Amino acid sequence: MNDFQEQEFISEIRQYISDNLSLSQLSDQELEEKVEEIVLDRIGDRYCSIDRQVSIVKQVYSSIRGFGLLDSIMADDDITEVMINGHEHVFIEKSGHLIRLDSKFESQRRLEDIIQRIVALAGREVNQANPICDTRLENGSRVNVVLPPIALCGPTLTIRKFSKTPMTVELLIKYGSITADIAEMLHTLVKSKYNIFISGGTGSGKTTFLNALSNFIPKDERVITIEDSAELQINGVENLVSLETRNANTSGAGGITIRDLIKSSLRMRPERIVVGEVRGGEALDMLQAMNTGHDGSLSTGHANSTEDMLSRLETMVLQGAPGLPLEAIRQQIASALDIIIHLSRLRDKTRKTLEITEVVGYKDGKILLNPLYVFEEDERSTLEKVSGGLKRTNNPMQNTYKLQISGYKSFF
Repeated sequence: MNDFQEQEFISEIRQYISDNLSLSQLSDQELEEKVEEIVLDRIGDRYCSIDRQVSIVKQVYSSIRGFGLLDSIMADDDITEVMINGHEHVFIEKSGHLIRLDSKFESQRRLEDIIQRIVALAGREVNQANPICDTRLENGSRVNVVLPPIALCGPTLTIRKFSKTPMTVELLIKYGSITADIAEMLHTLVKSKYNIFISGGTGSGKTTFLNALSNFIPKDERVITIEDSAELQINGVENLVSLETRNANTSGAGGITIRDLIKSSLRMRPERIVVGEVRGGEALDMLQAMNTGHDGSLSTGHANSTEDMLSRLETMVLQGAPGLPLEAIRQQIASALDIIIHLSRLRDKTRKTLEITEVVGYKDGKILLNPLYVFEEDERSTLEKVSGGLKRTNNPMQNTYKLQISGYKSFF
């Protein structure tokens, strides 16, 4: 039995079960047993390996009670991202490389049914009137949905898989993103309540790095996390409040934005505010929170460089307060942010920390930066493989006030 014959066989059995069994009266276990019985009976004398038989049973069952093809994809821990562009075009990211799968969903209707079930699990809705939705799976995987007529190729589903193993600084050191010395320095900065912003492009590991940093927060503090889709895994903090945005309903009411959540969090006596990602006008509220006694805040944003992140923050603040003078915005950014960590995905698909920079103030219309660590490639680098690491610059750290009041005598 080849792959094409297998898919036809699965469709036949699924149709037979739908036509002949009362699915609502069967438990999950009873249905699985029935599927196995029917599969073995229908295979008959045809040769089919045990592994393929097991796979067929799983696929038939998951097509009825699960998410069909998506179940087998999500079960593969090596797959980090799933991209479905209509029911016939399924792509995955594995080991940093995009791969198109031969498998496909039975029909557009079947894919739409799966999308509706995923969205409903998180209490959200998506339809023609509201065709875009950000949500998450029960395991925390981030999900984006775009439906026709917005998506011309058919229902589009993108899933950033949630790691079963929370990212730690030890793992970042193991993967070569930072060194043990730099990890110790970041630990000290987080404990000393420096406001840290992580920038980088899509898929550069911003949320992963933020998750690792957030676990440096002292366990006796009150922490508020604010995200579009809850992904952060902060361990050991008992006084933890996790807030998640909500899309508006079909009539346009009931939406809760990151901006709403930041404003609400300020009335919850936070010691730390961790914002998963800023994309728009909420940047102003985040900066104001950092400037009004909520030191030690952490956040991320999309940008191609440290300088680009500052420009993007200016633009985002203007979205929230169009009449604000640019000089006032830059002063706000310069006084709010202490450290910017820039990440990137390099030509060999590896994720690296490219720069750790101190924001030292505002002068003559410009935000002043003081690079502390910069990534440098070494002689082992090739076109296919990047080799190198973060190197300490000759620039001494300038803003040491928070370190001093935290009791640290030596600086970086």
